[in-house]
Amino acid sequence: MTGANPAHIGANAPTVKPRPAFAQTDLVALSRYFSLLMMRNITSDGYVIEDPTSPGVFSAPGCVIAAPSYPANTPGVDQDYVFNWVRDGAITAIEIALAGLLPVPGGVLPSLVDYVNFAALCQANAKNSDTVTLGHACFTITGEVRPWSEQNDGPAIQSIAILTLFDQLDGATQTIAKQLVQANLAYLLEVYQNKTTNLWEEYEGYSFFARAVQLRFFREISTNTIGIAVPVGVADAISWLESQLATHWNGQLYVSILDAADQAGYDANIDIVSSVCYGGIEPTDTKLLATAAILRRQWADPSSSNYYPVNGADAANGLGPLLGRYPGDHYDGDVAAPVAGGHPWALCTANFAEFQYRLANAIDSSGAIALDQFSEPFFAELGLGASSSAADASAALRASSDAMLRAIVYHSDHYELSEQFDGTVGYEKSVRNLTWSYASFLSAVRARAAAPAAKSKPRNSRGPKS
Repeated sequence: MTGANPAHIGANAPTVKPRPAFAQTDLVALSRYFSLLMMRNITSDGYVIEDPTSPGVFSAPGCVIAAPSYPANTPGVDQDYVFNWVRDGAITAIEIALAGLLPVPGGVLPSLVDYVNFAALCQANAKNSDTVTLGHACFTITGEVRPWSEQNDGPAIQSIAILTLFDQLDGATQTIAKQLVQANLAYLLEVYQNKTTNLWEEYEGYSFFARAVQLRFFREISTNTIGIAVPVGVADAISWLESQLATHWNGQLYVSILDAADQAGYDANIDIVSSVCYGGIEPTDTKLLATAAILRRQWADPSSSNYYPVNGADAANGLGPLLGRYPGDHYDGDVAAPVAGGHPWALCTANFAEFQYRLANAIDSSGAIALDQFSEPFFAELGLGASSSAADASAALRASSDAMLRAIVYHSDHYELSEQFDGTVGYEKSVRNLTWSYASFLSAVRARAAAPAAKSKPRNSRGPKS
């Protein structure tokens, strides 16, 4: 202390605010680690998972479990997630395909070969069942049909995944993959106008998310380069879905599900924004932006009855907000003890961040901000308006999304991601190591870098492998 300025000692010392560690996080570098954590939930010949309810029964290769949590190993949770959901598996396979993993000689990625073969096993078992359809949502770790609901976004997003990963398969598996997609295509052409169980598995009706994912699949299959013939009905399906998605607008927001049982507090629903990440909805849709403004406000505005207190503490550190599913949510992993208002989810927050990155990318590309009477509230929350430049808008959107991803990191358990975070104190809740939590973070980081996206042209230009 020799020579120290007396004015800077003791009570006279200036206040110094340390820079928090989360502000130094390299999101791209961390995403590579999250990729490894995600891969722990994907089985192979050499890495198997035992069925917690059937000792001695082990997984088939290529099974993507939703999470390794079940009641006996996760206190406070009464749900078993050691199953393969078609949607979750497809979203995960997309991230594997776009992760830049090193293939074996010939350009083949074994984990994707396993995924396609497991998907084919599940589809075959669904076909052979008298009780389910090809829209069946959930299977055991051995590929058997599990009693569950029919969710017709599943075959669509599974087919999108296969189009994305096709060129990383060997020739024999490419044949299986084409058969999978062809069966899904035929099924979806029969049912796309029907009701289905929605993304959150709570209501049956006309789901915005399911329609958006089906629309994206029909668009992509109509220009496929893997040799799948395009039935004449595909063009009609595209037109019909485009027109029906517009009917979800109620004058203030896009409604999540139409013609379903009464669902108080179901809107604004994050699945509308998720439709940008996984479906055929553009981030520049100004009615989508109106919906997004309500979504953010309902959990980030202290005056909202649905406000998550954790977002106030996070905002003081330049983080967040964390977002949930919908304002009337009550699920926290324990169905027997519902919680009014629910909690924020990692995947919901990451999906919103990805949507904003995609919007920033679109603004960078066009040089224009999609500003009208519908989108004005969304941009106003970011300090943007008619006088803002495209560069200002892009920068604000990217900074906002970065803060959301950093909130996920900050509230993680040593970087492991659960399904939810406590809306008051921020600690992780519900099942641990949710596969979709990791996949959604990876997808958002790719959008952040404007990297090749799952909704880009499928990477299948090299043709079959021998």
